[in-house]
Amino acid sequence: MKRWLAHAALAAALSPCLTQAQAPANEPAAEQEMLYQSALRLLAEGRLEDAAAMLQRVVSQEPRHAGAWLDLAISQCELGNAAEAERLFRTFEQRFPSPPGIAETISRYRATGCGKPASTRQGSTWLLAATRGRDDNVNQGASDPRFTIGTGSAHTEYELAPAFLPKPDSFSQLGVSYLRPLGNSGISLIAQAYGRWHDHERAQDTTSALGALEHTWKAGGWRLRGTAALGYVTLDGILYQRQQQLQARVTPPLKLPQNAEFALYGNLNHVNYPTRSAYDGNTLELGGVYGYRTMHGLSQATLTALRDDSTNGRPGGDRKGWFGSLQWYGEVNDRFSLEAGLTHQYWRSDDIYSAGLIETLRLQQSTTLRAAGNWLLRPHTSVVLEWRGTFNHENISLFQYNSRALQLSLRWDNF
Repeated sequence: MKRWLAHAALAAALSPCLTQAQAPANEPAAEQEMLYQSALRLLAEGRLEDAAAMLQRVVSQEPRHAGAWLDLAISQCELGNAAEAERLFRTFEQRFPSPPGIAETISRYRATGCGKPASTRQGSTWLLAATRGRDDNVNQGASDPRFTIGTGSAHTEYELAPAFLPKPDSFSQLGVSYLRPLGNSGISLIAQAYGRWHDHERAQDTTSALGALEHTWKAGGWRLRGTAALGYVTLDGILYQRQQQLQARVTPPLKLPQNAEFALYGNLNHVNYPTRSAYDGNTLELGGVYGYRTMHGLSQATLTALRDDSTNGRPGGDRKGWFGSLQWYGEVNDRFSLEAGLTHQYWRSDDIYSAGLIETLRLQQSTTLRAAGNWLLRPHTSVVLEWRGTFNHENISLFQYNSRALQLSLRWDNF
């Protein structure tokens, strides 16, 4: 994402140069611009070698295309080809006037030395994050210590045991993710692993692992991305959850404002709980996502319809609902960026939760707020301070909870 934003900012800053340097629009120029836009999409997808080859075609056909020259130089730098990147940077500086922002960008890339490892030169991406934080409710303890069961004369109020009330604790966590294109097939391998360990509430320790294959197709202006994933989650050292997931995302060729994008997506997810089989289920999600990019930021809105079918007599039975989110990312300067997010999820069960005990159709509403600041300490190393609040409001008090967490992470990418 940061690479896409950088290229978008460069294109905007270079637009006066392009206006002065290029000839009036004609059919060949239009074809070159289409080729250039295709190269930018490849850059956004992390396919550096394919993008560099396409950018080389653009500058060969139109030597006055300032944007293509600069993007080609940056691509060579990110591929680790330091000598070629420096040659291209010098060529760009000799041929085109450089606004201050462009000169700073070139200086920043030069400062990295363009010396990335072999895995990155093949288009692979690594991210490693080590985190220390504190959560005021690590066990999702109930907000109200009192609850009632039964109906009529059998209506009885109880007091929850301390084990079911909120427990604050500090935690350490480690996460790693890896993405690697598999040749020129359009298929990418995705792998993620995560672990969180608490100082005192060790029964809440979790680990997870996920592997996925993703394929992208393009036809007639349409873009389709399909993903198949398999994931595992442990709780207190015991396998807690297995997931199998299929997802499709379609981007139609709509006439949208410049820098805007809209996509439709569907997701089918099967969840299995080895120790709690009554909670197994299949979830279907259908929705849309709208994004808008500027020179220094990205805003995104999502709205999704949900359907969750239980398989083994889950309390409350099947359920329906929806999910919505608003996300924002913005660069303050070359070294500091901000993020903010708001999500809300709603579920309504089809049946009463438990006959004779909790004769209520369960309504679940969960809202999550998130804010983060990201400081780039040096190339490929950053510090992230993040606050997250989750507020789960339900009509069954036993399941209501609030949780607030603050954490500090040190991240390395493409090391």
